[in-house]
Amino acid sequence: MAGEIEALGDAVTGGMLASAVERHGSGGGGHDKHRCLNCGHFLDSHYCPACGQAAHVHRTVGAFGQDILHSVLHFEGKAWRTLPMLFLRPGELTRRYINGERARFISPLALFLFAVFMTFAVFSAMGVGSGGFEAMSAADRQTTVNQIEREFSQTIAESEQELATARAAGRPTAAIETELEQKRATLAAAERMVGIERTEDGKVERNFTIADAATGVPEIDALISKANENPALLLYKVQNNAYKFAWALIPLSAPFLWLLYPFSRRFGMYDHLVFITYSISFMLLLAILLRLASAAAVPSGWIGMILLFYPPYHMYRQLRGAYRSSRFGALLRTVLLLNFSMLTLTLFAAGLLALGALG
Repeated sequence: MAGEIEALGDAVTGGMLASAVERHGSGGGGHDKHRCLNCGHFLDSHYCPACGQAAHVHRTVGAFGQDILHSVLHFEGKAWRTLPMLFLRPGELTRRYINGERARFISPLALFLFAVFMTFAVFSAMGVGSGGFEAMSAADRQTTVNQIEREFSQTIAESEQELATARAAGRPTAAIETELEQKRATLAAAERMVGIERTEDGKVERNFTIADAATGVPEIDALISKANENPALLLYKVQNNAYKFAWALIPLSAPFLWLLYPFSRRFGMYDHLVFITYSISFMLLLAILLRLASAAAVPSGWIGMILLFYPPYHMYRQLRGAYRSSRFGALLRTVLLLNFSMLTLTLFAAGLLALGALG
């Protein structure tokens, strides 16, 4: 089941990427001077009047290189207009795109996919920072502790059962007792090596847990137990699935944004989706910049201040510009949107954890 869901995530991400970067004018083969090779429409000029594809298409290495160069420069030209507005005037960017200025700016979907790709690339290469590194290290250590305890507990329990059986049958027990003591000594040495600590009742103290609660639902509790047994593997799966399913943040957020303008005749779901996609793209790009700043030894206090204050301010500016809200209305909706965002991230994280535990 988890494999099928992951495959679906790959397919949706790939489909979104293809639809975002595909442009008219690509094709293959020779050309029929009377019909368009793309849509079959009759041609009366150098370009198809129906789909816009060029009448002449070339199957050469030079033409392929030209397509790449055109795509890069085309994206770069739009980026110089889109990114400054995304960071400084997000509301105006959102409103202008919704109102029809599409050729001047990078589309929300293309920018979102670019931001997801860059986030994955940067954080995979540089890590998630000291806090994330400590979490992964703690998860790795806990996985090692659990493995040691599981393996030794099983073999010690077998020796203890064998010893009890031998005593009950009146057989010699010296060899079994020696073997049991050796196993216990080996376990104690392994515990000292990895720094395992025990509670007063003799149980191993957990220093890292994914969840530390019992729901009373056997299926859910089994998943929690499985996640706690190997937290390093779970975090690895969560990291990979976050990239595959990042697109799910858009539909998860849409209903909450609709609640800020319920039953509005001026703003439809399309407006909300454009707003959300640009907003998430900004947050991802900001996270990249802050990670690079951290690597460049920018004081953590400055990074924390930016992370604490600029995202809410950005939301306020985008709400005020995109929806033409009053200052008070935009401020009130910003507070609500911050809470909705935390709820959305919680739902998204819970889904990633569940998917990782199912895998």
